[in-house]
Amino acid sequence: MDPKPRPNDEISRTIWRSLSVERRIEIIAELSDQTVRLFRAGLRKRFKDLDEEAFRGVFLQRLAQCHNSNY
Repeated sequence: MDPKPRPNDEISRTIWRSLSVERRIEIIAELSDQTVRLFRAGLRKRFKDLDEEAFRGVFLQRLAQCHNSNY
């Protein structure tokens, strides 16, 4: 049982159910793309001095660490 009240959960579920499968997939894809862009921007801010090739290596390494191996 979650001790934190979540009064908007039912509203969110109702909205998601009202969307078509195609629209849900579009939203999920947009959120996924935005997450990767934010992740990349945050890394770029931390590793300002790396050239693009070295940065790509850091990005891919960190991205691999984010993968949930339970799937």
